[in-house]
Amino acid sequence: MWKIEREDTFFRIYDRNHKIAGYFDPDYGKIFPEDKIEETIEQMHKNHDKVSGGYLTVPMVKFEIFDSNEEMDILYLAARLEGVRERVGAWREFLLANHMRHSITISHTDQDMLSLTFPIKFASQVPLEKKLVLEMILPTLDLLHQKGLL
Repeated sequence: MWKIEREDTFFRIYDRNHKIAGYFDPDYGKIFPEDKIEETIEQMHKNHDKVSGGYLTVPMVKFEIFDSNEEMDILYLAARLEGVRERVGAWREFLLANHMRHSITISHTDQDMLSLTFPIKFASQVPLEKKLVLEMILPTLDLLHQKGLL
């Protein structure tokens, strides 16, 4: 159901319909010197260095009110805001039930969407190979999908 592809320093996650479902940014640890970060990360991937986890970013909620210059009426706005409230409530319940640290930001690809980022810690270190990384994040992706959050 899920596929990942590496892009620069992170992995794009695709669903079964080949749509972007999120991003996984491995925790590469402290890299010195800082002016060699991209080169060092590239070498880590070539060497299949191991990482202990990273950060998963997924879409949290799409407002569908800020992405066009179209006029809307109060009924449309109220319906959209109610849908957003329900979606945020579902995420709130999930995050609190699982005691998850997280951060919420405006999506860098869609100003009408909020993205949610949270850490994922692997049970053991995993080589930087997309198949192995995907295996480690699969349970989280599947759980989010099962809960209707992804």
